[in-house]
Amino acid sequence: MIFSVWAPNAKAVDLVVGEQRFALESLADGHWQIDVAADTRQGYRYSIDGAAPVPDPRSRWQPEGVHGASHVIAAEALKAGPPETEPRGSGEFRPVPLGEAIIYELHIGTFTPEGTYAAAQGKLAYLSELGVTHVELMPLAAFPGRRGWGYDGVDLFAPFPAYGTPSQLAAFVRACHSEGLAVLLDVVYNHLGPDGNYLAQFAPYFTDRYKTGWGAAINYDGPQSDEVRLFVIDNALMWLRNYGFDGLRLDAVHAIFSFEAVHVLEELSIAVKALGKELGRPLLLIAESDLNDPRLIRPPSRGGYGLDAHWEDDFHHAIHRYFTGETEGYYADFHGLQDVAASLRDGYVYQGQHSVHRGRRHGRPPLGVEPQQLVVSAQNHDQIGNRAQGERLSMMLNVPQLKAVAALTLLAPFVPLLFQGEEWGAETPFLYFTDHEDPDLGRRVAEGRSREFSAFRWQGAVPNPQEADTFERSKLNWSELSAPRHAELLEWYRRLIGIRRDKVVLPRESSADCAKAVTNFDAEAGWLTFVHNGVLAVFNFADLAQTVPRPGGEWNLVLRSDSTDTQTSDAQASDAVSPRSTLIYIGG
Repeated sequence: MIFSVWAPNAKAVDLVVGEQRFALESLADGHWQIDVAADTRQGYRYSIDGAAPVPDPRSRWQPEGVHGASHVIAAEALKAGPPETEPRGSGEFRPVPLGEAIIYELHIGTFTPEGTYAAAQGKLAYLSELGVTHVELMPLAAFPGRRGWGYDGVDLFAPFPAYGTPSQLAAFVRACHSEGLAVLLDVVYNHLGPDGNYLAQFAPYFTDRYKTGWGAAINYDGPQSDEVRLFVIDNALMWLRNYGFDGLRLDAVHAIFSFEAVHVLEELSIAVKALGKELGRPLLLIAESDLNDPRLIRPPSRGGYGLDAHWEDDFHHAIHRYFTGETEGYYADFHGLQDVAASLRDGYVYQGQHSVHRGRRHGRPPLGVEPQQLVVSAQNHDQIGNRAQGERLSMMLNVPQLKAVAALTLLAPFVPLLFQGEEWGAETPFLYFTDHEDPDLGRRVAEGRSREFSAFRWQGAVPNPQEADTFERSKLNWSELSAPRHAELLEWYRRLIGIRRDKVVLPRESSADCAKAVTNFDAEAGWLTFVHNGVLAVFNFADLAQTVPRPGGEWNLVLRSDSTDTQTSDAQASDAVSPRSTLIYIGG
């Protein structure tokens, strides 16, 4: 078996298998290699210049955790999992285009009581029936301990062992495809976590020229950065090729520092498109970014990076500010219903104007940006979990407000993303939780979380991320589905998703301009309407009934939040709109 590792500054590299050591041969390009018939069933490590052995930077499996031995995973092992995890049926899977997508973000560890791939697989029929099209998994690259969000991963090629084996992960992806669900994976290429991070012992993977808020910046443009880029691109291609993922969500790309002529995101996009052609299936790259920068999704021929879409936070911030009234932190930049209307129309609220929160101008106009290139949400792991108490909107708003938020999200022109349990108004929090083995690091993480929330002045102590109870409290309570309030919300989401599927998806040849929503609102009176692709949404946010102007034409009422009766005549529907209600019409 051939073992190879990149360690350009090392004087000697040994493969360590149990008590045995095998010296690797130095190659001209900084790689070291050996072909040895060693029994690696108990795992292996590398020793650099006689130092203590550490895991392989490209380890495919760390069953004993990030400090344990690395294990080899044969490609054949990912093709068939244990019988109990195998999906029913087979066949060629083709995901729906991004313009027709509804993404459902979930965290494997808290999505079910068991917190495993196999248990999550048992909920796929529910997700398919709900009407979502894409499942997005929070990061899986191995991170320390037995629980966590995954954004402090250190073994990028090895799935987190507490969720299941690599073959069970591959079986989960196949099961999603069997249910008609595409699968996206959240990956973190802007930093690595501190606990179990041995990369710096091998090569200059990091740089001190830039700083991130979470750890050392990755060396994408300094000396020896070509190999660092290859490391990250190979990782992305592995998830897509070996496990069958249909796309990747790139965490916090504004913290990826790359100032060469070809940005690393552009290079990644080129490589992923080439793999898609090789495999004969579309592969997506969706960036998380708070820059309001169209360059992320413009093609390289127009000076862009060629990504497929990016998260658009202004939509969330405008909706959250309006419905909760919170004005702390970045919510200070948003001022009410006019920003909700702007976000429905353009996605970007900030297009170059001054941001009070940032103390500078922010964003640029989204010229040429197609609606399917913006992913929007009213709730996601960040916006819930980065609150002191992990509160969901269901813990802050009433049912009529939650229904309005759902309609704004699911009927907007953009790609909607739901966070696990949002669809039934789950009342379990989603808190930030960790399991660092180093108690000093755990203490510093807890203290850092408290400092991070100082700008928001939220009430109550921040739960200790290191305590197991913080994790357990974040698990979904599926028994809530039997309660009338939750069942009512779930049915509302299902019907909105059905309307979106049948009416709102973008025409294949539409342009950004013709696909825009047409909005009208009166901030003082508290009403808003928007029209998009033959669907009219009418919102009366006031506590009194009032007449809300509608655009001309024939409109048929198909859904209303204040009644299960959708057979109301058009004449009746044109009268005063009930307080705190949402009406959905289809053009006649």
